[in-house]
Amino acid sequence: MIHIAKPYLTKREAQSAYDAILTGWVTQGPNVQRFEEAFAGYVGAKYAVAVSSCTTALHLSMIVSGVERGDEVICPSMSFIATANSILYVGAKPVFADVHPKTYNIDVEHVRTLVTKKTRAVLIVHQMGMPADIDAYRQLCAKYKLKLIEDAACAVGSEYKGKKIGSYSDLVCFSFHPRKVITTGEGGMVTTSNKGYYKRLRLLRQHGMSVNDRARHLSNKVIFEDYLELGYNYRMTDIQAAIGIKQLEKLDWIISQRRKIAGRYNDAFRDIDCIRLPLEETGYFSNYQSYPVYIKMGAPISRDGLMQKMLNAGISTRRGIMTAHREIAYRDFCKRCRLPVSEDISDRSILLPLYVPMSNKEIRSVIKAFRGAFR
Repeated sequence: MIHIAKPYLTKREAQSAYDAILTGWVTQGPNVQRFEEAFAGYVGAKYAVAVSSCTTALHLSMIVSGVERGDEVICPSMSFIATANSILYVGAKPVFADVHPKTYNIDVEHVRTLVTKKTRAVLIVHQMGMPADIDAYRQLCAKYKLKLIEDAACAVGSEYKGKKIGSYSDLVCFSFHPRKVITTGEGGMVTTSNKGYYKRLRLLRQHGMSVNDRARHLSNKVIFEDYLELGYNYRMTDIQAAIGIKQLEKLDWIISQRRKIAGRYNDAFRDIDCIRLPLEETGYFSNYQSYPVYIKMGAPISRDGLMQKMLNAGISTRRGIMTAHREIAYRDFCKRCRLPVSEDISDRSILLPLYVPMSNKEIRSVIKAFRGAFR
């Protein structure tokens, strides 16, 4: 079976985890700080705050940006459900915008029509590693005095106009889930250049505690902590951070390999008229966290039929990105949602295997099976 994705973990990560265990710091400790500093330096942000997942990163970002009960936050429905869930966590209402049919990223023109007096923030998603038009959203948010939050769960290492995702906005959230380009098993990160956000994010991730465990451990004086506000247990462990440090060191190489595989798919499938391949416009640099193919109306095979043929050939695929507004949990919020582009892309797209290392034999097998399905 050729899998849809695999994490790229080696003996170096295993040794780092082993070494971290032997130090005795198995919860948040010195490796977390090292990982945060290295990650902030990599993306070009002043600060980075490691947390337990991208979902918790989004939740904390909602809190520090001032989103409260009764507010509205505009976001795409075509995203993993955690995007919308993070808005509900603070009692706000997700307002779903449609996406652009070629980039799959949230459509700024549709967003404009959804802004109301209740709108507090816009949450954009860099879909499958392809950057959204950040400048367009910065201008829109400045005009309407809204907060801009980036869901960059899939976009570590991706670039927009020559700069890494994570350096543009005050709240950018990343994921280190095994399906992502680098992994810590579970885990997430928030990058920011806002010192106030940075301090509060650090406070909230550890129960609102005024002094963390490591500071008390290293102090030569007795210290008693205070609990300054309602906080959460959203910490990353030192074992995870040790793995993350090693993963970050090889991130650029991993992306270069992923882009080579995506390039081979592009070359192999470009002549198939009834499909649409990923679009990477000038000024946009994708890490190709996923490789989506859109099956046009009138194609000789349906999306689901294609997935079954690929599975019969021993190749795992996935459906297009889900739409939250059609899930049971969101039906009460979206009784009048009209998102035709999102629904069409979700229903007619397939994700092909893409991981590192992927052998030439595996790549050729995917190409052969995919092309063969259209004959």
